[in-house]
Amino acid sequence: MRHYRWGVPALVAAAAYGAVIVVAAAVATARGDIGVLWRLTLFFEADEDATVRELANVDVTAVWPNVLVPLAAGGLWGWALWQGLRGPVAGRPPATDRGVLRLRVAFYAAAGSWLVYAVAPAWPWWAVVIDSLVMSAVVVLFHPVLRRAVGFPGLALAAGLLTNTSVAAVEVFDVLGWREARRVADMPDISALAGLIWWALVFLTQWRDGRWRRATVWYGIASLVAPVALLPLAVPLEIAGISEGMYGGAITATDALTVIWLARSAHEVTDPPVPSGRPVLPPARASG
Repeated sequence: MRHYRWGVPALVAAAAYGAVIVVAAAVATARGDIGVLWRLTLFFEADEDATVRELANVDVTAVWPNVLVPLAAGGLWGWALWQGLRGPVAGRPPATDRGVLRLRVAFYAAAGSWLVYAVAPAWPWWAVVIDSLVMSAVVVLFHPVLRRAVGFPGLALAAGLLTNTSVAAVEVFDVLGWREARRVADMPDISALAGLIWWALVFLTQWRDGRWRRATVWYGIASLVAPVALLPLAVPLEIAGISEGMYGGAITATDALTVIWLARSAHEVTDPPVPSGRPVLPPARASG
């Protein structure tokens, strides 16, 4: 059985959050109001504005389908709390390579920013810029690791920086009122494709490198697949009595998978590159 550096506090925090969610679900079914449960699990305030009120749909009767979705989302976020706060396995010697330590800090910072995004979905422009810069730091600091494991490291670096800096550029140009520059920087299709290329090469690197566990890679893959996999369920869930806003909140809750991947990547980045007993694929010849 593995023991983690901050396992006990992390378990207490996750269990406390879970207990609060269970109580909120019981209150929701008793009173027929899912507003509190919504805020605790999907993190939208029902009285923020008309759009949020429409999405939250707090007047809906708290039938079981509309309670089970926030419960599932809360369970996923509780698991993300445990995965993130527990830290690395206890007893491992600290890494001495500065690049690895910087990459760990960048992973932790990115995981923290995703948690803040979950609690406060509406960010000011400067917060979006900071978040994009943090992910850009992950892209740059991960490049040496990626270079040793797969080909096309230059493509991965360019794709990762493009998808993150374009988001920051759109926000900055919008604030400055530079409409033409904003139009050029706003390229969601190209940015999405670039992001997909970077994520795919990063997951392949983690799979081959050996220091990251297979479960960590699968969490990362699931973070990309889950939102797409939920799209065809819109009609069946609506027939089952789940409101449209609840369905959108369920898709947003899959962000917890990204938090888990980022946190686990930080925990395991200082592990030996090729642990014994865990076979890895031979690295491809680097190019670029």
